[in-house]
Amino acid sequence: MGRISVDGESKAFSIGMDIEPKQWDADKGITVGKSDEVLTINRKIESLKLELEQHYRNIVENQGFVTAELLKNALRGIGTVKNTVMQEFAELVEEKRKSIGIKIVASSYGIYPAAYRHFKGFLRHKYNSDDIPFSVVTEAVVEEYDYYLKIDARLSTRTARATMKPFRTVVMRAFNKGLLRNDPFFDYTFEKIISTPRWLSHDEIDRLMKLEIKSPAQDFVRDMFLFSVFTGISYIDLKNLQKTDIRQQEDGSLWIILNRQKTGATSYIPLLDIPNKIIDKYENTKFSGDEGRIFKIRSSASVNGHLKELAKSAKINKRLVYHMSRHSFGTEICLSGGVPIETVSRMMGHLSIKTTQIYAEATRTKINE
Repeated sequence: MGRISVDGESKAFSIGMDIEPKQWDADKGITVGKSDEVLTINRKIESLKLELEQHYRNIVENQGFVTAELLKNALRGIGTVKNTVMQEFAELVEEKRKSIGIKIVASSYGIYPAAYRHFKGFLRHKYNSDDIPFSVVTEAVVEEYDYYLKIDARLSTRTARATMKPFRTVVMRAFNKGLLRNDPFFDYTFEKIISTPRWLSHDEIDRLMKLEIKSPAQDFVRDMFLFSVFTGISYIDLKNLQKTDIRQQEDGSLWIILNRQKTGATSYIPLLDIPNKIIDKYENTKFSGDEGRIFKIRSSASVNGHLKELAKSAKINKRLVYHMSRHSFGTEICLSGGVPIETVSRMMGHLSIKTTQIYAEATRTKINE
């Protein structure tokens, strides 16, 4: 057995070799005798000592400090390769890529390679280097990177925050592995994003519903927008909406019950008369979906292009995008209509009621009440 002691901390390890007790010199820490077995064990012990000394020098040089645990791991081949930021970052990106469709959706993956590129750009800008050891990652580096994202890279506050989070994950992984002595994010606070949802008023929804439309494609887009106005379903969830997601309850009412793609939370939505009529309208038409889907919806870019034209025709002086339908459901249809916020949160599939409270704060009608 071997024992590594650093600053009062000790870690034991086995060298995987045996000897008779009478052939062991405890004072010198070597075997005695002239047999091949004795000589082999002594060479192994000497080799381990030299290897530990080399690991000690490398760890001090790369990380600035050393512990018995780090030395033991290095001896076992753990943590001796991925001890720089970009190496650990690359590993995180690859793990997220392999998680697509299992733990994350494809749309959520993009931020990780983007964050990798931004940090690499920061290193070249600040240090004229492609990588740095974790030993130089301090609170100052975190603040400098935050400044770089907002000022040099000119990212919005929301995008800068999203880009910083993968870097924090990389740092915490290193901290948990013992590659960092202190957490550089300990005193760092992410800038709070004030979200102001945009929605349509009752009058604007009414104008959109009554709008005379000649184009079947635009008529379909209008109806899909209205479907989400009266159900709160997001674009991607409506695109994937299956016939089996509509279930009849014991009292005969129809409900949409589905797991949101974004959060995995379950939404429970009563199917009102208007969205129910929209389903009937497009059944067995060219707009019907395949593989059990109810609708065949175009790309979000195409849908938002049509919505821009529809807003102009309906004299809606707002930049109409599809997600406004969900906001309209939360504010104008539900909260302004007196639906309890807890119920709205469940229907919209929010993981936290704090998300739903944003809608309540946004509607003047609720404040007046």
